[in-house]
Amino acid sequence: MKTNKIVLGILAHVDSGKTTLAESTLYLSGSIRKLGRVDHKDAFFDNYELERARGITIFSKQAQLQYHDKEICLLDTPGHVDFSAEMERTLQVLDYAILVISATDGIQGHTMTLWQLLKRYRIPVFLFINKMDINGTDKEEIFGTLQTKLDESCVDFSIVEKDETAFWDNLAMCSEELMESFLEDGKLSISEIAKTISERKVFPCFLGSALKQEGKGEF
Repeated sequence: MKTNKIVLGILAHVDSGKTTLAESTLYLSGSIRKLGRVDHKDAFFDNYELERARGITIFSKQAQLQYHDKEICLLDTPGHVDFSAEMERTLQVLDYAILVISATDGIQGHTMTLWQLLKRYRIPVFLFINKMDINGTDKEEIFGTLQTKLDESCVDFSIVEKDETAFWDNLAMCSEELMESFLEDGKLSISEIAKTISERKVFPCFLGSALKQEGKGEF
């Protein structure tokens, strides 16, 4: 039975930009009128005084937003390892997850813990590589690390308009079903891609800057 409601959680190692991404998502969707910031202590999700004082998320929060015909319940979860139990509690209700990774810090220890938990709970994952606006970030190096440490099926979805051929080739390599369909039709349907993502055979990756609201429109 299809549903128009999705529970989507944002997870990350602390200081990767998780709450900033959540804030920007709410703002771009029109759910909030004012764009807050963690460092300004006025982020929508960090509404407890202790959270604003420390600049970290301690309690999981939720907000509702509308995307086309979908009603999305967006959950912002704690990134600090001290509050992992609070984060893990939310995994039981998620339909999808966005794992935020800092381009400057790479895949850290807690990132690997989150990845294993998402695997255990069989949650489909999108990855947002944040802070790509900072000098010194290397896209090829980042993807090499993603595919080595996380999964070979981490695919760059941000290139679909820039290099369509490379995108389809990379995507088709993720499963036999996709390869057969691609060889037959020369492309893949949205429903095929969605099914493969939901089965955790593909992990779409997007690159950008949550603070500058770059790279999130593709979600």
